[in-house]
Amino acid sequence: MKIAVACDHAGFLLKGMVLETVRSLGHTVLDLGTDSDQPVDYPDYAEKVGRAIQNGEAERGILLCGSGVGACIAANKMRGVYAGVCHDTYSAHQGVEHDDMNVLCIGARILGPEPAREIVTAFLSARFIGNDPGQERHARRVKKVRKLEG
Repeated sequence: MKIAVACDHAGFLLKGMVLETVRSLGHTVLDLGTDSDQPVDYPDYAEKVGRAIQNGEAERGILLCGSGVGACIAANKMRGVYAGVCHDTYSAHQGVEHDDMNVLCIGARILGPEPAREIVTAFLSARFIGNDPGQERHARRVKKVRKLEG
């Protein structure tokens, strides 16, 4: 898969490890910045990841900010972007499996490198199961969520 990765200044120190993890799992990275710890605005980077998904340049995205919350709120304003803040592996894989989440948001001031690596791995290793026999309820629910976009 092609994965768009971006962060604000608070996520910059963790971004290198995320890029390395994505590559080590055999995925292609689209690095959308930021490239330093100089203050920037997280909505700008959430938009970059969202546009990459909307334009088909990436299948999934990873956003890093201080808490993960601001980037998540901004990303979810974009049609076709389904972002979730995940600070544990269960949420990271279940968000994909049950909810078809396509953007992982991580709080770089909350997690250290090892938990973040495991969460990224869980997110990228998961697939949506809503189309599997006996799992149609997940597709039904996701369809209802997408209908809320208007």
